[in-house]
Amino acid sequence: MNAFREIKPVELPNCKLVKGIESGSEDLEVLHNGLAFISTGLKYPGIKVFEPDKPGKILLMDLNEEDPTVLELRITGSNFDLSSFNPHGISTFTDEDNTVYLLVVSHPDLKSTVELFKFQEEEKTLLHLKTIKHKLLPKINDIVAVGPEHFYATNDHYFVDTYLTFWEMYLGLAWSYAVYYSPNEVQVMASGFDFANGINISPDGKYVYIAESMAHKIHVYEKHANWTLTPLKSLDFDTIVDNISVDPVTGDLWIGCHPNGMKVFFYDPENPPGSEGEGTISHQVVCQKRVKEKKETAGTTYKMSKWSSNNFTLFYS
Repeated sequence: MNAFREIKPVELPNCKLVKGIESGSEDLEVLHNGLAFISTGLKYPGIKVFEPDKPGKILLMDLNEEDPTVLELRITGSNFDLSSFNPHGISTFTDEDNTVYLLVVSHPDLKSTVELFKFQEEEKTLLHLKTIKHKLLPKINDIVAVGPEHFYATNDHYFVDTYLTFWEMYLGLAWSYAVYYSPNEVQVMASGFDFANGINISPDGKYVYIAESMAHKIHVYEKHANWTLTPLKSLDFDTIVDNISVDPVTGDLWIGCHPNGMKVFFYDPENPPGSEGEGTISHQVVCQKRVKEKKETAGTTYKMSKWSSNNFTLFYS
């Protein structure tokens, strides 16, 4: 684990602070039209929580705006318990009729579910359609949708009990895994990870990328017609890799990273954890941008001043 590496603050000249996400942001998903969904308010064992008595939220931001702001999406649906909403990784799927589905990993009472929503753009609401649970989805971290109810997901630990997950991480047990889920079939597709974290897919649907946090690796898999995965290569990083975003035009990967893992788990407002973003092209690391938070704020969002396929939104906490 890269526990003590320090980074120097870097001012990014074309970035703007977006207010309204003071409780931190765990994941984001950007649609082709520039609308971005943001999950916020995650309560995760061992991580500093800034609003422990409030449920999590899904925010919406329009990256086409000159000075974008965030809007909380109202969640509707009679069977959804908003009070226990604890969003983690998110992913979208756009159907042939342009219906947008948002799939959200949630941890009600520290359990794991996938919540399926339909995005209603005019009303700025999320209609809750279904809660998905399965014994092979006990400790979900991230998700990538390949259909309205079809997805790949990572389990970041083998154990569910908080005490056992601590020892799993401390001993470096590479027991976490990735799963393919459909209403008719659920299978483990890749295993042997030391903290499987972010997951995403290439724009052409041919490759799946999985971040292995504690091993500092991004794994590249070939996806087959029957949804199975074949390992192709692994990329090594000098940092703890987390979420993966894929440029929809170029296929480039942007990876959120943690250079100092100890600061993530032992939060000090006077010396908060820094973050860095790794950029890869054609599965090769070509550039690196590093930033360090200077404020006590739990999570802040920076947006490049002009939206294009090469710009990205960076979250850190």
